[in-house]
Amino acid sequence: MKKNLGLLAATVAVLGGLSFNLAAQAQEFTVAVVDVPQVVNASAQVQALKKEQQAKTTEIVKFIEKARKDVAAITDSTKKKEAEDKYAKELQAKKEKMDKEYAEKLKAIDTSISQQIAAQAKQDGYSIVLSKGIVLYGGEDITAKVIKVVK
Repeated sequence: MKKNLGLLAATVAVLGGLSFNLAAQAQEFTVAVVDVPQVVNASAQVQALKKEQQAKTTEIVKFIEKARKDVAAITDSTKKKEAEDKYAKELQAKKEKMDKEYAEKLKAIDTSISQQIAAQAKQDGYSIVLSKGIVLYGGEDITAKVIKVVK
């Protein structure tokens, strides 16, 4: 019986020490939240990429219009088919190139924004940063600070 009482006392002491340690760690643990879509929309890099994509889309539309006019002007059916194939290949190549460049630039922007969020969080002493969309309650919102950096 005495042995069990000693074991129980030791267990209570260990658990008490653990709960004190966890409470101390919880006080040091700070959480920030960021509204990522809002940061992305405010980013100067994203705005520039959107303008660039609009310009490239306009170029492709002009290319298609020119191709249609050129093909319509051809009367020989064999030459018309060759011209259609040629323009289709050119259009496909332009589109693939545009999509590849867009994806690469978007990835670089994503990396840049993530680094800026991490830097802001580090500067402010946060332990973790979560997307605002997944947090129901709590955490300090640092969205405005990050937006100032990405503009």
